[in-house]
Amino acid sequence: MSSDQSSNKKKNNFTIIKDDSTDGHGGYGYGSISLENMSSVIVDPNENKAYVDMAAMHARSDIERRVKYLNDKSEVPNGKLYWIVWVNVDQGEKGPFYSGVAGSELRVDRSIKRAYKSMPEHVTHMEKSLKGKIIVDHMDAPSKKLLKDFLVEFNPDMWNNSTEELKSSLPE
Repeated sequence: MSSDQSSNKKKNNFTIIKDDSTDGHGGYGYGSISLENMSSVIVDPNENKAYVDMAAMHARSDIERRVKYLNDKSEVPNGKLYWIVWVNVDQGEKGPFYSGVAGSELRVDRSIKRAYKSMPEHVTHMEKSLKGKIIVDHMDAPSKKLLKDFLVEFNPDMWNNSTEELKSSLPE
């Protein structure tokens, strides 16, 4: 693990506005999708908290590890609810803002080491977030409030620069 990786693990940071890795060279990776402006926020309504966990980008967050995933939510009836929220940051006229926000459900039952997650939903939500879409209507109200409070507290300027659609989707 490099020093950059270990320091990122200790910090609670978003990946914000980095240089384009292709820089117009047209070589390997040209035209590929960059995830440099995306972060994964875990919303845990059970513990009443939200936090950045970049390991979720590769399905390796603490809540996702050491469980077997099932495709049927009913097979995890006592699973604790979590949301992995894909947050994309973009640069606007007034500065950086939360441009795409999409929440994906996760249910984990540690007692039986089983969990439910719809991989197609997670991938779709990541893609929609990259495209600047706001997809949080299906989230429960306490989780939406936790997410809003986290985004506002993390960077009030980015929240203020964000769209009215995001602000109205995450009410008080």
